[in-house]
Amino acid sequence: MPDTVDAAFLDACPLLRIVSGALRGGDNFDIAAMSERGIYFSRCGDLLTAPTAELAVSLATSLARHVAEGDARVRSGSFAGWRPELFGAGLDGATVGIIGLGAVGRALAERLRGFGVARFVWCDEDAGAAAWAAAAAEAWACPAGRAPGARPPPAFERVADARAVLRAADYAFPLTPLMPATRHLVDAAALAGAKRGAFLINVGRGGCVDEGAVADALASGALAGYAADVFELEDWALADRRRDIPAALLADSARTLFTPHLGSAVVSVRREIDMTACENVVDVLVRGVAPRGAVNAPLSVDRGTAT
Repeated sequence: MPDTVDAAFLDACPLLRIVSGALRGGDNFDIAAMSERGIYFSRCGDLLTAPTAELAVSLATSLARHVAEGDARVRSGSFAGWRPELFGAGLDGATVGIIGLGAVGRALAERLRGFGVARFVWCDEDAGAAAWAAAAAEAWACPAGRAPGARPPPAFERVADARAVLRAADYAFPLTPLMPATRHLVDAAALAGAKRGAFLINVGRGGCVDEGAVADALASGALAGYAADVFELEDWALADRRRDIPAALLADSARTLFTPHLGSAVVSVRREIDMTACENVVDVLVRGVAPRGAVNAPLSVDRGTAT
């Protein structure tokens, strides 16, 4: 979102009691400042998980199969029938790398399972990620209901870090929160060691990827393609963020595919998100209880009567 809610904003709103985000992240919000002023911050959590994972799959398949370029070819009027061109890559038998096996990473793995992916390589320091991967591998290995001759279920392989994921993956998805330790997690050094011909798909946070380094990796052939729904210029909480998308990325339409932050842009999902955000406000202002989507536990501060 192209806005920030910081201390200056909060001080200009003396009666404010809740900031209800119709979103999942909180990168542009000063949550500590809200807590100090007795203001709740709430968000909508897992409502964005499924549509974001779906978009990640759409971007991956569309990028690797040259869908945008093929669409342009047909619309140009030059298409007269099949020709041996625009050959791409598939997901069947591929190795998929997930950097951050949180809610979206898990939903992504669930969806890619049906494409015949051979292996998931992943990294995440959270113990819950390892438990989920082990449970998923066991559940998916169950032969009940598997069609004769069907590909075996994908294996899960935990690796040390993002660079190890990139070295192994045909398709890599960075899905970590944006924080100092993850900013430019995918940088020039990481991309230099990436598997040749790999695709990088970013639906997580723009700043986790160094877009300039991606442009260089595409130019050198180190990456086969890059798709993104999020961009560095969106990370408004960072004073030194990029102010634009690198021109080289925008110009490389054959090897890039971009969407304008559409991760949750599904009508039914947005309706539910908006209703949840409203319910969080009602919890505080009408019911006098903590919002169900509360992120913080604000100090007890007299904010007067909110309207």
